[in-house]
Amino acid sequence: MLLSALSDSHRFDHLYQGFARALEFLRQPDLARWPKGRHPLDGERVIAIVEQRDAVGREAAVLEGHRRYIDLQYTVSGQEVMGWRALSECRQPRESFSGERDIGFFLDAPLVWVPVPPGHLAVFFPEDAHAPLAGTGPLHKVILKVAV
Repeated sequence: MLLSALSDSHRFDHLYQGFARALEFLRQPDLARWPKGRHPLDGERVIAIVEQRDAVGREAAVLEGHRRYIDLQYTVSGQEVMGWRALSECRQPRESFSGERDIGFFLDAPLVWVPVPPGHLAVFFPEDAHAPLAGTGPLHKVILKVAV
């Protein structure tokens, strides 16, 4: 897991193939105007998902994990908090992993809660289980999916 201000993210533009394209998308001045929904940026290799929804709080946030994608979760506005736990330490699957949707959910509790304020992003690799939407109130965020 990485946590960074978008203004410092140039340090990991080339950390992984697809990061440069994903971070370029986040750095555009009109990002907040993008409509909700799924936006392929490089076919299925880099996908942006724009969300505007209410956070659910820590009690209702559920750990999830992915195998085919790295998640870059950027807060445009609102009070986002995300939980983290190493995927290898998740022992209680909530349901079977969906290969089609590339997602698995867990009943395990996060070990750490991390605030991700506006202008910041959290990067979750396939070995990171994460519980998004654990903040409060309305959120505007962008989730970038970068293929492994």
